[in-house]
Amino acid sequence: MGPVLLLLLIAVIGNLALMTAVLAPTLLGRPSPFAVAREVPEVPAMQGMSGLVGDGVGTFINGGVPPAAYDRVVRIATWVFILSTAALVVITGLWPDTQIAILALLALAGTFMLVVHELLPDRFLGATKFIVEGSAAITFVSLLIMLTGGNASPFFFAYPVIVAGAALVVSPLTTLVIATAASLGYVLGSVADFSGRGLTTTDVAGIGFNLIALVLLSYVAMVIAREQRRSREAAIRLSTVDSLTGLFNRAFFFAALEREVQRSARSGRGFCLLMMDLDGLKAINDRYGHFQGDRVLRRVGEIIRAGVRRIDVAARYGGDEFVVVLPETDPTGGFVLGEKIRQGVAEQIFPAGQISVRTSLSVGVVAYPHDGATPDELMISADQAMYASKRTGKNRVAIYTEAETAVGGRPEESV
Repeated sequence: MGPVLLLLLIAVIGNLALMTAVLAPTLLGRPSPFAVAREVPEVPAMQGMSGLVGDGVGTFINGGVPPAAYDRVVRIATWVFILSTAALVVITGLWPDTQIAILALLALAGTFMLVVHELLPDRFLGATKFIVEGSAAITFVSLLIMLTGGNASPFFFAYPVIVAGAALVVSPLTTLVIATAASLGYVLGSVADFSGRGLTTTDVAGIGFNLIALVLLSYVAMVIAREQRRSREAAIRLSTVDSLTGLFNRAFFFAALEREVQRSARSGRGFCLLMMDLDGLKAINDRYGHFQGDRVLRRVGEIIRAGVRRIDVAARYGGDEFVVVLPETDPTGGFVLGEKIRQGVAEQIFPAGQISVRTSLSVGVVAYPHDGATPDELMISADQAMYASKRTGKNRVAIYTEAETAVGGRPEESV
């Protein structure tokens, strides 16, 4: 048992070193270099908005599996493996010389699971949980293989399970590292010979075939995971982004607005909402055709996207109407941003065939909670503020107090 204890000590020291490297930056308030970044769909509206995508559409690990689903699968698979292995070892008695060590190892694995998945807060390890779990899992399986016959152990199947699971939640490069670590662990576990008979040519061939199978399964898992991420990203683009302007669509906007109202109600910090209407789009469509009108809308979307911050949510609300949620922004800040976007559109020259045209934006600014305590109230106030801008000459920014003093209803769009 001396070699087993030595290998166990080396494994424990290695895992402690890895966990220190993973956790030390987090405890010091710095991001861990091992953190697994979520992949955000590469569409203009979502660049830099990974937090919003996670909150609005559902948080996904590296663009793949939801964390709750991942934790549930890991819990079920790990406990089934630990309990079934313990029962197999005790009932069959196949490894009498190492049975106590095997059961102790399984108990240690169960303790690790209880600490990581039950006792530690969900945000303590964050995305580094996958690195810690992967390292610990490979170590436990390698030691189990050493204790259950080396290359003849029936527990090789655990390696492909670990690697395939990792492929769903980490990047391909990290999956490759985990697959390499699993291969090395399998080789060390297989060549550990406690019987004194040594490895035969058949044993070496079996180890080689298993390694080939592990590499191929790792490759298949990475390809499937990559395609799954691409499919999900495509679904996100279709369900949250306006195809013409590249801004978020109406459904995503209302989800973001509801979320911002709830967040501001908890924090006590307000936010602003801009509603913008493109002046004269109907005239452009009638005179130059809808193709030119779409080009104008697309360019206006680019101007809005360039003007907002990374934390803002800009969306196409309707045909020629746009909205922007500005978190933690006061009315003055909302007015300044609205004026910046208005000027950008007013200064833009839009080519329309052989000639060029100009257009403008009428902008309304409202603030939470002063101008509305619910999404519906804010939208009504923003609509009134925007049409106050149109009633007073268009191509300007109006705050809600101006809309309250204005008279008349919504003006008809001039041609």
